[in-house]
Amino acid sequence: MEEDKIFTVNGVTFKMIAVQGGTYTMGATSEQGSDAWDSEKPAHKETVSDFMIGETPVTQELWQAVMGSNPSYFTGDLQRPVECVLWDDCQKFIEKLNQLTGQNFRLPTEVEWEYAARGGNRSRGYKYAGSNDVDAVAWYSYNSGKTTHSVKTKQPNELGIYDMSGNVWEWCQDKWCDDYNIPRYSGYRVLRGGSWDSCARSVRVSFRYYFTPGYRSGNYGLRLAL
Repeated sequence: MEEDKIFTVNGVTFKMIAVQGGTYTMGATSEQGSDAWDSEKPAHKETVSDFMIGETPVTQELWQAVMGSNPSYFTGDLQRPVECVLWDDCQKFIEKLNQLTGQNFRLPTEVEWEYAARGGNRSRGYKYAGSNDVDAVAWYSYNSGKTTHSVKTKQPNELGIYDMSGNVWEWCQDKWCDDYNIPRYSGYRVLRGGSWDSCARSVRVSFRYYFTPGYRSGNYGLRLAL
């Protein structure tokens, strides 16, 4: 397995966390209890190959270094996650980032995202990404003050990944499916992790959401995979 890597683009550095692959149970597992929605069912086994995922959501600083502009609603601190980005905007950002770095960055799949949020093969079975105490790991509606916050200001999860619960929703590569028995269909893309405006139930590691890829919101950002 590869080690964690640090990349620099136009003077801005960011870290990618190496995630060792494995098989895990995705969806409405026992620790999610009665909070689980039908869209998280049935709990089922998934196998993931080795991959890398961003230590944090993409920051405004990194987006600006790549794209030359900052679309975010919540400005004033470039270490906040970028938001107000369409799924299509994310694809353009990634294309340009790959041109600048010679890498093959992409959005994570939903299976990869949840595996990483759960702590991969170091998982301790937490309800949220890194803890059963939501306030320890997440900026969400109860503690956010209705705004995003600088990345890495809450505790990381078992893999050293930050902000996978709360702060901003993160676009995934996948098309949406209403539950795990239904094939994925076109029209919507998956969002994961919850945001500064979400209740605790919505920042759990198994919670799923979706929207049209052309929708822009101060809740929606992204995290890189490789």
